[in-house]
Amino acid sequence: MAEPTPPSAHVLGQIDALPSSNRPLIVCDVDEVILHMADHFTEFLGAKELTFLSSGYRFTGNIAPIGSNAPISQEAVRQLVDAFFDEESHRQRMVEGADRALKELHSDWDILLLTNLPGVHNKPVREKLLQDFGIPYPVLTNSGPKGGAVAALAAGRPSPLIFIDDSPVNHASVNASLPSAVQIQFVADETFRAAVKPSNHIDLLTGDWSQTRDFIGGILVPD
Repeated sequence: MAEPTPPSAHVLGQIDALPSSNRPLIVCDVDEVILHMADHFTEFLGAKELTFLSSGYRFTGNIAPIGSNAPISQEAVRQLVDAFFDEESHRQRMVEGADRALKELHSDWDILLLTNLPGVHNKPVREKLLQDFGIPYPVLTNSGPKGGAVAALAAGRPSPLIFIDDSPVNHASVNASLPSAVQIQFVADETFRAAVKPSNHIDLLTGDWSQTRDFIGGILVPD
């Protein structure tokens, strides 16, 4: 089991600035959950003559020049991800049904969007894109595993908190920091989702917003 991760001062400042609320909370990721990421990034790699080596759900160790089996370095992957957000994030497409499902859930739940996003200049770009898609919920930017931030967001809220994210690293972190959370691993891309082997703490693995809405609304009805 992963060790609990303390929240960064950066994300704590954003949490402290939120209005107080005693409504139940959904904490939702953005990339590959609300906005498509994998297919955009695959196109981005192709333009740079790079490709994924396998459909395993990871970037580091899984990207190589086309025609090669030698993966690029972790630092090169980081630079690619940063470049993607700088150059392409304003073009990301919405995952079908995300706007409708979140709007329906918002009648009973507060919704906060917790995204790992490099570069402070990218946050307003992301907020505008989400607003344009009819997704007006507060955006909090984080870096690294999300467990500490999610535990801080849960303070003073009724249980359960619902955490929606694609990353197994973030889910392991949340399980360590807030084991009472209901965890939905949402991976929009069908190929990458098929390669996921969900951990025991995952309550639902999906790529469908209707299923997600029904799971939350039908099984986890707030008191």
